[in-house]
Amino acid sequence: MKEIVEPLQKKAKKYNATIGCVESFTGGLFANEMTDIPGASKVFKGGLITYTNEEKIRLLGLTYDFIDEFGVVSEECASEMARRGRNLLNVDYCVSFTGNAGPEALEGKPVGLIYIGISTYSKTNVYKYQLEGSREEIQQKALIISLDLLSEMIGKIKI
Repeated sequence: MKEIVEPLQKKAKKYNATIGCVESFTGGLFANEMTDIPGASKVFKGGLITYTNEEKIRLLGLTYDFIDEFGVVSEECASEMARRGRNLLNVDYCVSFTGNAGPEALEGKPVGLIYIGISTYSKTNVYKYQLEGSREEIQQKALIISLDLLSEMIGKIKI
């Protein structure tokens, strides 16, 4: 993973960009990979692990009504997680992860359905994927996708 994370961090440093995350089904995987590189604190400010609905409500300020209406495995939830995380962490780019890594369906949504949100000061994008594999494989694939998306965005999208 270092071969993906290190160039991303160099690019973020070049553009003076800061990164944060709000993770659910990845359980801190993104934050762990970002901080495995020496000097990460120059670009990575921190993250929130909001694995349960209660933590999404308590830490991010989502409401029960919002979760009831859209579910946590949704584009809307990924968007709000990224947007609210960006504000809370005061970063240029905030990545969010929500989805179902399995082994069973959640909210009637299939295993492997994931959403990755990326929020900047100017916009929030959400990307939907239907991934296959074990729980760990789905988490790893989501991580790689997010790193690629961030790398493409940094320097191109106005923060």
